[in-house]
Amino acid sequence: MNVGFIGLGIMGKPMAKNLLKAGYQLFVYDVISESVKDVAASGAKACASVAEVTENAQIIITMLPDSPQVEEVLLGEGGVCKSAKAGTLVVDMSSIAPDVAINVAAALSEKGIRMIDAPVSGGEPKAIDGTLAIMAGGKQADFDEAMPLFDVLGGSALLVGDIGSGNICKLTNQMIVAINIAALSEGLFLAKKAGADPAKVFDAIKGGLAGSTVMNAKAPMMLADNYTPGFKIDLHIKDIKNAMQTAQSCEMPIPLTAAVMQFMQGIKVDGFGQSDHSSLAKFYEKICGVKLQ
Repeated sequence: MNVGFIGLGIMGKPMAKNLLKAGYQLFVYDVISESVKDVAASGAKACASVAEVTENAQIIITMLPDSPQVEEVLLGEGGVCKSAKAGTLVVDMSSIAPDVAINVAAALSEKGIRMIDAPVSGGEPKAIDGTLAIMAGGKQADFDEAMPLFDVLGGSALLVGDIGSGNICKLTNQMIVAINIAALSEGLFLAKKAGADPAKVFDAIKGGLAGSTVMNAKAPMMLADNYTPGFKIDLHIKDIKNAMQTAQSCEMPIPLTAAVMQFMQGIKVDGFGQSDHSSLAKFYEKICGVKLQ
């Protein structure tokens, strides 16, 4: 089967390369030509437009920054809606607002184009090793058709519900991750200020009830003052913004998430927008006046 892949950023590029390693014929496009050349060097067919991708692929994966880019690529002039054949399956793996996923899927459906929303969790490291957690929304038959691709890209894939449910699940994930990173930062800085070694505190508590995947991944980065991005602050702010808009639409208060959003905005102002989201620790470093190291 020919697969189209649109969006070759920090996540999309390693995902596309994993599909190539698995033997899929890939037709790829990105607005950044160097990214296209990089993936083409691994065996993909470089395309000059979205239309060229859709002309050659039965399944099209999109991995784009946010809702406006998804709407442009799928519904805009020269987009998938204009050029894809009826029966094409679009697998949008971007993290976007759930209502946008629902509206885009409805517009594609009028052209006979199917869609599932299937955002991922795990950041660049899990994109590289093909162990992403994939959370999908859509029809069971469409999910089943995409499952061989998910087997290559992820360590787990679950159909959560109807279209839009994948992104509701992703927003839930992002809220919990953000709050966990903030709690981890706050705890480690308390240990430092109170006179304990934060590295030893981490070693002592990681096997207990406070231990988590977030702690194991992010505490070593904080302790090393290493914020090389696996998932950027700017992208997490985008996800939290979508979570807050979704919460507002269903009249749900999310005070912890709103507080962490302010921390992240402060870090962005201080120049850490392109750093890993574990750089949330820098917020506490600033207000506490000490370093963890």
